[in-house]
Amino acid sequence: MNLPTRTESQALLAKYVENPALRHHCEMVAAAMEAYAEKFDEDAELWYQTGLLHDLDYEKYPDEHPHKAVNDLLNDYPEELKHAILAHGPGITGVEPETKMERYLFASDELSGFMHAYSLMRPNGFDGMKASKIIKKLRDISFAAKISREDVNKGFEIIDGEPAEHVQFLITVFADI
Repeated sequence: MNLPTRTESQALLAKYVENPALRHHCEMVAAAMEAYAEKFDEDAELWYQTGLLHDLDYEKYPDEHPHKAVNDLLNDYPEELKHAILAHGPGITGVEPETKMERYLFASDELSGFMHAYSLMRPNGFDGMKASKIIKKLRDISFAAKISREDVNKGFEIIDGEPAEHVQFLITVFADI
């Protein structure tokens, strides 16, 4: 598999993503993906870089996202990574998440944004956060209104386990970054 180094991928992200909030989101999803890869004994570097680069083109090419990244910006990356990036936006690309990596990228993407928004409301961020509070807050459609509840719920459905397990796992990951 031809995978550039993590340093090269971080430089690519810095080149195309200037917005600190979007860069932080990409780093959160990368951390989630790396942690899940380690949990499932998968390729942690591939999963990390997939999470890191999933929104590479979103800021500069929003109307072409994620096709611009896959077709023009990630030529040196493996097909598995590019396919997962397409699968994180099935409503745009028509590519549904099927592999484990694709499913966990989809399940971690929108949810991580929601969880970050929730962490900003708390004096201690992710420290001491409870999964049950996140799941309850998801019902408040006025909170973080741009986050697709439909995508979050689809993410819960396409991975194994209970929603609370997924949320709690991500709390643990995000508390360390």
